[in-house]
Amino acid sequence: MNKTRLEAFSDGVIAILITILVLELKAPHGTDLASLQPLAPVFLTYVLSFVMLGIYWNNHHHLLHAADRIGGGVLWANLHLLFWLSLIPFVTGWMGENHFAALPTAGYGLVLLLAAIAYTILVRAIIAQQAPHSQLEAAVGRDTKGYISLAIYVTAILSTLVHPAIAQALYVVVALIWLVPDRRIEKRLNH
Repeated sequence: MNKTRLEAFSDGVIAILITILVLELKAPHGTDLASLQPLAPVFLTYVLSFVMLGIYWNNHHHLLHAADRIGGGVLWANLHLLFWLSLIPFVTGWMGENHFAALPTAGYGLVLLLAAIAYTILVRAIIAQQAPHSQLEAAVGRDTKGYISLAIYVTAILSTLVHPAIAQALYVVVALIWLVPDRRIEKRLNH
């Protein structure tokens, strides 16, 4: 099956999600710098979510570029990922508007965790569609980086019971881990 439609659809959904994120930013009601201060949590959450969606878009692109073929299972796994990503604007607004309160911060982390699990499922579904010992399978390997990210998300969600700032810092750590595109696939395909 051709992957072009899957790529185009996924790109479109992620572009719409980023658009929704920016539309949720509201202009301040004042003209001085002090009027921006109450918007800081919303803006910081927006930046984190924008980066997260950008990371997914970038790695999704590399993943599909490395795939030789896709099937129905991959299509459903991709929709599963897009479902969890589609909730990012909601939890972004919830966490930002409530100034990083514990429950919204945990909810944000839960959506990030479920999106990461969905991405892992998508990777495995695509690998299953490839020839045995494919370049993609070799590039992904044991996916240590992915499993470390899942563990950090679980830790972050649980840390909201102590203090939401710990969770927020851990979300940033995961973003920093993935900020550089997944070079494993690029290196493997360039050889």
